[in-house]
Amino acid sequence: MYKRFLLTPIAMAIGSTLLLPGLAYAQENAARGGLEEVLVTARKREETLQDAPVAVSAISQERIEKFDVTSLERIAALSPQFFVGRSSNGSGAQMTLRGIGSSSTSIGIEQSVAVVLDGVYYGQGRVLNEGMFDLAQIELLKGPQALFFGKNATAGVVSITSAKPTDEFEAIVRGGYEIEAEQYRLEGIVSGPLSETVNARLSVRHSEMNGGYFENKSTDQLYTVTDVATGDATTYTAPADNRDAPGEVETLARLMVSVDPSDELSMLFTASTTKSEVDNSSWNYTAFDCPGGVGGVNPDLNCGDNFVITQNRMPSIIASSLPYARSNGDLFNEYESYSLTANIEYSFERFTLTSLTNFQDNQNTFGLSGDFQSFPTPTFATERNTWEAFSEELRLTSEFDGALNFMLGILYQTTERKFDQYVTAGGLMDSRVQDPQLVHVGSQKKSFTDGETISPFFQVNYEFSDRVELSLGARYSDETKDSEFVHPYVNEGLGGIWRVNEVARGNQSFEEWSPEATLSWRVLDDTLAYFSYKTAYKSGGFSNSGIYSADFMGGSESDFLFEPETAAGFEIGLKSTLLDNQLRLNVAVYDFEYDDLQVDFFNSPTFAFITLNAGTAKTQGLELDAEFAPRAAPGLSIRGSLAFNNAEYDNFVAPCWAGQTTAQGCNTTVPGTNGTPGQDISGESTAMAPEVSASFGVGYNKYLQNGWEYGLAVDGIYSDEYNASGFANPHAMRDAYTTLNASISLAGEGREWEVQLLGKNLTDEHIVSGVVDGPSTPAAGGEYADQMGFTSLPRTLAVQLTYRFD
Repeated sequence: MYKRFLLTPIAMAIGSTLLLPGLAYAQENAARGGLEEVLVTARKREETLQDAPVAVSAISQERIEKFDVTSLERIAALSPQFFVGRSSNGSGAQMTLRGIGSSSTSIGIEQSVAVVLDGVYYGQGRVLNEGMFDLAQIELLKGPQALFFGKNATAGVVSITSAKPTDEFEAIVRGGYEIEAEQYRLEGIVSGPLSETVNARLSVRHSEMNGGYFENKSTDQLYTVTDVATGDATTYTAPADNRDAPGEVETLARLMVSVDPSDELSMLFTASTTKSEVDNSSWNYTAFDCPGGVGGVNPDLNCGDNFVITQNRMPSIIASSLPYARSNGDLFNEYESYSLTANIEYSFERFTLTSLTNFQDNQNTFGLSGDFQSFPTPTFATERNTWEAFSEELRLTSEFDGALNFMLGILYQTTERKFDQYVTAGGLMDSRVQDPQLVHVGSQKKSFTDGETISPFFQVNYEFSDRVELSLGARYSDETKDSEFVHPYVNEGLGGIWRVNEVARGNQSFEEWSPEATLSWRVLDDTLAYFSYKTAYKSGGFSNSGIYSADFMGGSESDFLFEPETAAGFEIGLKSTLLDNQLRLNVAVYDFEYDDLQVDFFNSPTFAFITLNAGTAKTQGLELDAEFAPRAAPGLSIRGSLAFNNAEYDNFVAPCWAGQTTAQGCNTTVPGTNGTPGQDISGESTAMAPEVSASFGVGYNKYLQNGWEYGLAVDGIYSDEYNASGFANPHAMRDAYTTLNASISLAGEGREWEVQLLGKNLTDEHIVSGVVDGPSTPAAGGEYADQMGFTSLPRTLAVQLTYRFD
């Protein structure tokens, strides 16, 4: 069975890249069909996909609409080697590309896979909640991308471009219904000219779920409160929460105004907002592997590959006093953001000056069941964190007729993160506390980080001939971060585990050069070969959501600090367009080494966070991508990709996984900590790093005699087995899987109206894109901690109706 699932997608991918040319030779004289030109901005300039000497894949507007690609998770569902795990707390996400990514448990760690929305960098993981709709294109850049996208792009970049205002009037109304979650969605778009030089586009989307994708099978649980002041104990109830999760309500809006007063000057102004709310912050945390097959703290939880959770509401005694909690005890997550962007381009003489200014602000507030299982006297937590960032990027690009051209730029950015969290612990309360909001609090955390970055960069391009070009460039990053962390209050019943009112400070300064060189050779008119040497840098930081332990690590404020992550290596690629523009065939080989890879570890028995820098890691591999659009069958497109990747630690003494014994390798200590038990996992795989992955897809559009059009599209992803843990936990291993997405559409003449049936993950695979050890497990007698996975959505089916006004 395993071999059949392995060979089928590989055979399809190889067939689409190697066997189709033979078929195409018999059709090459046909005069219709062929590939559409794809434009990308991987080097901060517009060029065709085949002219860009970068490993980049693009998702077109047509595919975005066919598969309703409106989130980072849905991008991952179409992109092999790219995993996105939604986390309830910490950074809010774990994004991994080619086996390189960032742990989710610390909000202070920014992602190794950078997200760029309309040219603006969004570094923190809670960008996962940002509204992404009415899009023109998505580009996935693989490997280090420091030169053009700055710090924190060591693993790659997801660049998302919104649809721009049009110079002709158009209006679109789109409604949809998803069956599994009982989700209604309504979207409206109006675009067109306001004057001869001003165009505008307004996009609004609202959706509501009456159900969800995950079944909450919680039952009423006892919640015993013990007053440390009197010793009295009182038992309450943590009510069952049987709402299917996530029960999301979301409203998105974006206004774009383009102003083009002359041929030399163009301006684009964007204002956007996202407001979303779900019933439970950790709604996708499923226990896929537990000792004995049941939850370590909740024996009513059946562990396995299912879409089931058991998480209770807060008891009334907690909900009535805990800051940020809902008065009815409901678990929840609220996210609200605003963004303002000004993109101005001015051309003069033989230069173009670009200014990109952005201000972004978001606030995330949640209440969750901290043990993710809710059993007698569960742990509850609430949190509010805010993020503000201002950035200004200036670029000067030359457009000389000669062999030499250049780009000069500088990025300035300021950031401010504030973090505030309240956690119950063991049902402890203290009736002597003067602030009523703290009576039932076990511990409180407060933290902030203020950052400033100045980062100039340049690139020089020299054409030795019309076929050979050398590009040299570098980025310099000068960054400071000033941070503080404190436990303003800790219940005395916790016995001095955490330091109370002792402030941990981090005044950090980082400087780094990231050079890059690319030699490209136009072998033939339709074939490009390139060799790139690339480096990248992700700044160090401060673990804002850590714990100021008395002695668990070093017992000092330095426990919150971690060092920068750097990458260096090479990439060799060949891009070709063959058979009279019917076949696109690209191949890339890469080898990159990562030093001081940033990882965060949650020690479940002690409720402690450890932020570390892994020694070194390597990722090496080969990627093959192809697309075939035969002229003899206009409207038909066949895609395939195949990737071999080896991502492993070269040198890493990591924390032991919970329950690991000396015989299982827990036989040393983690350097730089206060005797934290460790294991040497050098040579082991990094997290989310399948050795083989593939994609395959077929799209077909056909016009009927009455002018109507129908479309069929099928996309699939194959992934080899992988470990969801970054610490070589054998219990976090996941089997190989194959997913299928399909779209069927029928449109009227001129696509005035269109109805679509859309199915995702039709194979109903239980895909885990990250993992944490279940808190408080292993329980007494347990062998290892419950593996709580960040689980992707099950099979979904939706119908969508679109109407366009001209």
